[in-house]
Amino acid sequence: MQTKLKILALALAMPLAMRVTAQQKTPAAAQVWSQQKAKTWYAKQQWLVGSDFIPSTAINQLEMWQADTFDPQTIDRELGYAQRIGMNVMRVFLHHLAWEQDPEGFKKRMDQYLAISSKHGIKTMFVFFDDCWNKVPKTGKQPEPKPGIHNSGWMQDPGQPASDNAANSPVLEKYVKDVLKRFANDQRVLLWDLYNEPGNSDKGNRSLPLLKSVFKWARQVNPIQPISAGVWRWDLEELNKFQIANSDIVTYHDYTPENEHLKTVQFLKMNGRPLICTEYMARPRNSLFSTVLPMLKKENVGAINWGFVSGKTNTIYAWDTPMPDGSEPKLWFHDIFRKDGTAYIPEETNLIKKLTGR
Repeated sequence: MQTKLKILALALAMPLAMRVTAQQKTPAAAQVWSQQKAKTWYAKQQWLVGSDFIPSTAINQLEMWQADTFDPQTIDRELGYAQRIGMNVMRVFLHHLAWEQDPEGFKKRMDQYLAISSKHGIKTMFVFFDDCWNKVPKTGKQPEPKPGIHNSGWMQDPGQPASDNAANSPVLEKYVKDVLKRFANDQRVLLWDLYNEPGNSDKGNRSLPLLKSVFKWARQVNPIQPISAGVWRWDLEELNKFQIANSDIVTYHDYTPENEHLKTVQFLKMNGRPLICTEYMARPRNSLFSTVLPMLKKENVGAINWGFVSGKTNTIYAWDTPMPDGSEPKLWFHDIFRKDGTAYIPEETNLIKKLTGR
């Protein structure tokens, strides 16, 4: 708790000084939204509820977005499941290597995805970079899932050691700005999540230079949508301070039970900005729809759980409990639906429908 309070107190004190420094270095860049602007934006939204989304036919971001394996039919069908239970936002990971292969084709596929999601009444939160799971992404045919292993084929972006190499910055800057400029005024995009779990995979503060750069690049484009990068581990103090001080809307991850999760919400509300939880719900850890989701609605916090349709990502299995025989676990870790649209636990989807007014 002391660590949380220290981070939040410092973050509250830092934005003005940081904005002045940023203005001196990049005079054309926009600044962090005021608290009032953030609150006004949030008040215009429905209560935000949804999932982190990847179609069940894709093992990772590259398989989702590369031309040969982009699967609009499955995306359309599975977003229909989301619409059916009242979900109105999906968090979707991009990958710079898919853009690098074919920038115009990549943006066309993003546009196609947005057309499908919009048809289902769903806005999108796109994610640029990611420090989680496999270190060396490669284009082309992606690996087959390893039986019983959670996210066996998920790829970091830009990866290791690529994220440490400053020589990669020009390509990454071009990617971020190209995508942002294309969709900077697109109402179908809810928010830009610039970096998922910076510092993960034992990177720690080595992720700070890229984190700072992607915020700078996004501010220079100045999209109409807010930008953010979610806090996720409280001992990464330097990263957390930067993320909270520079995010228009505060986003965060929390896989703890309801009472602990509520404490996180209460701490983060001290920042005076709207909150969106962009990852929660791990059944064996007692992070449950039945307890956490009603609390988030009561606190007016956006709720985006990890996992939607069980598929090639294998996220029905726990992070640290592989099942090499590939049998179905007694209790799914993540995910809501089977591929045919059957709810894994009907009481969960009934609750989501009730809370979303469906």
